[in-house]
Amino acid sequence: MNYLRAFLRKDERSERALEVTKEAIALNPANYTAWHYRRVILDALKADYQAELAYVTQMAMDNPKNYQIWHHRQVVVERLGDASKELEFVGEILEEDAKNYHAWSHRQWVIRKWGLWENELAYCEKLLSLDIRNNSAWNQRYFVAAHEGLSKEVISREIDFAISKISRTPNNESAWNYLLGVIKNHKLSEFPIIQTFCQEKATLWVACPHVLSTLVECYEESQETDKLKQAVEHCEKLITNLDQMHHKYWVWRKAELLKQIKE
Repeated sequence: MNYLRAFLRKDERSERALEVTKEAIALNPANYTAWHYRRVILDALKADYQAELAYVTQMAMDNPKNYQIWHHRQVVVERLGDASKELEFVGEILEEDAKNYHAWSHRQWVIRKWGLWENELAYCEKLLSLDIRNNSAWNQRYFVAAHEGLSKEVISREIDFAISKISRTPNNESAWNYLLGVIKNHKLSEFPIIQTFCQEKATLWVACPHVLSTLVECYEESQETDKLKQAVEHCEKLITNLDQMHHKYWVWRKAELLKQIKE
């Protein structure tokens, strides 16, 4: 570190200064100053950024959750003007840890900047076929759907997709959250398939809290007295048996529904 400080004071931009940054980074890969100085030197030397990409690739493989490394990689890719290897590389990182936030952030940056949207839905589906509870893959799918504009056509497609996954694993909270997430700016009544699906499954999936909680949302939205009473009954089941973790929440929801019935 003393060598690094000495080079920084002189603002030396040479091959030996570049090597010093490499040594400093090896000691502490999160050293922001060393990474910044390295970029200054690389630009001054008009360095070989392909070689730098190889270097930062190895660093990312060794330290996959280090923000400074991912930021440096982003700068290097921008200098190269070539992101053709990025999605494959990020995919390799995600094979080791499917929830690596830095890798997902980098992937989204690459897709947005270079418009590499075409195959991303298929990639998300591949990950979800391996782990249907992969929240990061669900989030990435929403990222793509939102880019497409979340038109009613897109939303209907995503509802069908979520329902297909829920049908395989009814207690998968990730899929239920996605189902409601894609329609968050719309009324449930605009997509009656959701209520119909839940009504059909409620008697089959008697231990699934999500199907009842979704019906509570549907019935409350309708403001029909009979439906509100059914919503109260579902809240009672959630309170007493199916979702005791959120006991206080469902007690409150039940009380609010009873107020609406009296009104």
